Amino acid sequence: MSAVTRVYLITGFLGSGKTTLLNRILDRFPRDKKLALLVNEFGEIGIDGTLLEAEDYELMEISKGSIFCVCVKTDFIKGLYTLSTTVQPHIMIIESTGVANPSDLKKDLVLPIFNNRFRFMTQFCMIDAVHFLDAYEVYSSIEKQIASSSVFIINKTDLAPPEKIAATKKVIRQFHPDPFFFETTYADIPIAGFFEFDAPPPRTPAESPVAGSPSILSADALDVFLDQLFDDPGLQLSPPDLLESVVYRWTGGDLGEIKKMAGRLPSAIVRAKGFIVTGGDCFLFNFVMGDWSIERAGIAFEKIRHQNTIVFIGPPDSIVNLKKNLSGTRFVIHPAD
Repeated sequence: MSAVTRVYLITGFLGSGKTTLLNRILDRFPRDKKLALLVNEFGEIGIDGTLLEAEDYELMEISKGSIFCVCVKTDFIKGLYTLSTTVQPHIMIIESTGVANPSDLKKDLVLPIFNNRFRFMTQFCMIDAVHFLDAYEVYSSIEKQIASSSVFIINKTDLAPPEKIAATKKVIRQFHPDPFFFETTYADIPIAGFFEFDAPPPRTPAESPVAGSPSILSADALDVFLDQLFDDPGLQLSPPDLLESVVYRWTGGDLGEIKKMAGRLPSAIVRAKGFIVTGGDCFLFNFVMGDWSIERAGIAFEKIRHQNTIVFIGPPDSIVNLKKNLSGTRFVIHPAD
């Protein structure tokens, strides 16, 4: 166990490539270090955790909203408390939902119940070179992600013309006088240069050393602490953008039906993702702001908890239109487990 946990935050709008980056980190992570991943998804069910390829790490998944909003902030802080008192990893990487406002994270990490365990290192912002400019005009969370980040990974550059990448950088420079950019495809960055896994954690003069082994709060005492915390009138009480999610179950058929469904999705649907099993094979359906793909997942069937289910995310009107568009098809609304 480590006396201090270094924390890295990966932000970025829906579909920008955060999970792909996580897999690259897992592939290169030193085996003598203990790693914890906290994966937050906006949808009702978690998909990204299944896509993580390695197994030698502690995974905590939080779905149904943003960890930076009170709707699931209780689960987030309880999860951090478990990590701080039992797992005590060397490194924790947080993948936030694509609509998160991450500005409160640093305050959460220094709550007194964590006994000075966490040291915030860097916030990375994944940028979808293809869709960033369109999403930036609509969703306020993107502005907040940019303003609070320090490293910007411009992904999918093979799909975007140079002038669009230049325009993206211009927007980001409005918030940072000298931002650090890295242009890439498939989130392929030099991991060692971005994540200092062997570096000592930073300390400020105001911080005191971590004190031995603190007493563990009971479940009731932790609930009391959280009740008091949420009484703060300055606490963020709602997601930064008005988006909803819905889960549909596909009752079976061939991939042609999935392709037909993708073609008839309302234009305002921002994101859709899910595993499709048909013909003895498993496929990942991936949809980002009008662009979609169906690729073999390469994942053992038994690892996939949610087969033939797709999570859709969009503004409320688009979810209503989605229900109309899928009426009479092999897709039925599927409540979360």
